[in-house]
Amino acid sequence: MVGNVETPTLVALSLCGLLTLIHLVSIALAASRLGRSRGVSAFPAGAPVSLVRPVCGLETFSEETLGRGFALDYPDYEIVFCVADAGDPVLPLVRRLMAAHPAVPARIVVGDVRVSDNPKLNNCVKGWEAARHDWVVLADSNVLMPHDYLQQLQSAWRADTGLVCSTPIGTRPEGFFAEIECAFLNTLQARWQYSGAALGFGFAQGKSMLWHKPFLEERGSIRALGAEIAEDAAATKLVRAAGRKVHLVAAPFGQPLGRRKLSEVWSRQLRWARLRRITFPVFFAPEIGIGALFPFTLAAALAGTAEAAAGLTLMALLWYGAEFALARHAGWYRPVRLLLAMLVRDAMLPAVWSGAWFRSAIVWRGNAMDIRRAPLRLRPRATAA
Repeated sequence: MVGNVETPTLVALSLCGLLTLIHLVSIALAASRLGRSRGVSAFPAGAPVSLVRPVCGLETFSEETLGRGFALDYPDYEIVFCVADAGDPVLPLVRRLMAAHPAVPARIVVGDVRVSDNPKLNNCVKGWEAARHDWVVLADSNVLMPHDYLQQLQSAWRADTGLVCSTPIGTRPEGFFAEIECAFLNTLQARWQYSGAALGFGFAQGKSMLWHKPFLEERGSIRALGAEIAEDAAATKLVRAAGRKVHLVAAPFGQPLGRRKLSEVWSRQLRWARLRRITFPVFFAPEIGIGALFPFTLAAALAGTAEAAAGLTLMALLWYGAEFALARHAGWYRPVRLLLAMLVRDAMLPAVWSGAWFRSAIVWRGNAMDIRRAPLRLRPRATAA
């Protein structure tokens, strides 16, 4: 015993205190980066840009998110839509948007280019190769682009940059399960990505990626991103191997969520966790400690005094209060009930983390993928439409 506190209780309180401190430091680091542009951009002003957008199927917000690409306040850019199947139901929408905005150069390329087991990367290859300009943005179909989307990406480009990207920020959730997804995306995943960047550990995120095409062409072109099952993990390793850095935009872009089922939130988080585990296992292993509910529940079970219980309560208030304050600082979705979503998220985290270690298969848009398999590298078959 130390004083009147038994050793197990002291250990539990110390562990919770250490985790709370790390949590608060990560929030402070993220807050110091969010919304602030660091230094002067090295991007050539007004350089023409190719916006490559892989599309697959219709989603709730497809018309709005794809339409935003035609309303960018930028003098010289083109849009290249990539689709694997000529019968994809999203194509009539894309053609209608192109017809409604004839002033914006836009094309559709159709075909299945099998360079890996990653269907999204396969879908992007033909768009990358069709892009006319040296600066290329790969942007998912569900990114909600502001009018200055390209300028925001460009403003983060520095002399040492190999890639600029943005994490997704959950917006417009409908229902409590979508709010749980917000709790995962925003004050957990985006926060850790920005705090990591503040410490010099910039990781790529595949939602929005600004590339200098010659840089990637010299290193195997977009096909080199098939070296990992996740293209953003391969991009991170490629950029670091070149002695460059991955930089993040000052304010990440939104992704409207709409309604979600709990099973959808679970399967998406489990898929991402498995990808992180296989591509960056050293960084994934400590993720068991990023949620409060597991260590705090353990500590509460060991707490034998009122003082210990009061200490745990104070730490829990600091934990979630600081996370909510970060959402407010960044201007993210933040009703009071988000606090409950954070608790449910933290209850899910140990199960998600554990599940990531026991299987090496994921399902993405109906495609079963074994993340241990070596990527395929076959010749392309693409056509313009």
